Amino acid sequence: MIKKTSMSRFIAIIIIGLLTYACTSTPEERVQNLPASTGKSGDVLILMDSTQWKSELGEAVRNIFSSEVSGLPRNEPVFKVIWVHPSSKIKLLTQIRNLVYVFALDQSSAGTRSITQNLSEETIKNIKADSSFYLVNKKNEYSRGQEVMYLFGNTTQELIHHLKRDGARIQDFFNNVEKQRMMASIIKTSSTRNHTALLQKEYQISLHFPAGFQLVQKEKDFVWFRSPESEIDKNFFIARKPYESEYQLLPDSLLDWRESICRRYIFEDPDMPQSFITTERSIPFNPVKAKQVNFNGAFGMEIRGLWRTNNKSMGGPFISYSFVNEVDKHIYYLEGFVYSPGKPQRELIREMEAIAFTFKTFSNPPTSKN
Repeated sequence: MIKKTSMSRFIAIIIIGLLTYACTSTPEERVQNLPASTGKSGDVLILMDSTQWKSELGEAVRNIFSSEVSGLPRNEPVFKVIWVHPSSKIKLLTQIRNLVYVFALDQSSAGTRSITQNLSEETIKNIKADSSFYLVNKKNEYSRGQEVMYLFGNTTQELIHHLKRDGARIQDFFNNVEKQRMMASIIKTSSTRNHTALLQKEYQISLHFPAGFQLVQKEKDFVWFRSPESEIDKNFFIARKPYESEYQLLPDSLLDWRESICRRYIFEDPDMPQSFITTERSIPFNPVKAKQVNFNGAFGMEIRGLWRTNNKSMGGPFISYSFVNEVDKHIYYLEGFVYSPGKPQRELIREMEAIAFTFKTFSNPPTSKN
């Protein structure tokens, strides 16, 4: 039988060892020792009191995370929102990849108390003292690869004001987080590195692809890759031409260029010339949308919309990015389009966006070949 004093000494040694490890481990080691984050791309877990979730504050939160994605055939929210009461004791929930805590200090509900009891007195003082202070985000808080955001206010109305004003910025933050995660995964894919090598050798550019993509066609200033699965058909193509003026980056000019590219190269059936792909512009409630973006440090134009074959046998969403490559003085058009009738397409388009943003260029002038 183990003596009580021996057991106490044994426990003390373990505690000292754990404290020593905690004090000596680096931030990198702490992250590596965390469990991997859970959930699917686009999942966001919202933790806020049930009364506030059903109120105007909850509506402001839902307007940020559940608004409709533009450029899809059917209505899909920008994120899949999962609401949970903050007092929930299910530990796995705190390991979800995107976690958002929402609270206002003028509410003394059980949910608000569950959140604020984990905050320092200094943080509470800062919230009370500065009405402009309403957002904090942390990486790897409870799990590895996780993003945690705190949205708070001294009063409910103050927080609602901030959310209505900066909702697009908050949405963009999590969209970018998901894009960066996808990019990291795509860049690690080894089975498609031959495509990256081909682009580097023949076009002096770099682009990475997920598993399953195959080279379909390459010309002097055009390359098309495709992942033809049984229920989901994913496509990505690159086109370029000499840069002549800034008017080439106007949405109408880009869509005209897209039309000429697709008429020349992209068909449902190459033996049927009338099956070329075109831009769908006849649906009034789902127009093509363009906006200026920062594309890897350069001025870029993003276009989201719907495509269809000219004979109307197929269709789906597309996303494109256009920009001027200052190295080779060409304007580039990168597009991903998918065909997956009856399936959710938000994450497929997010994947096309991630592929586009892996683009890099090199200092040598283009020496492309037919």
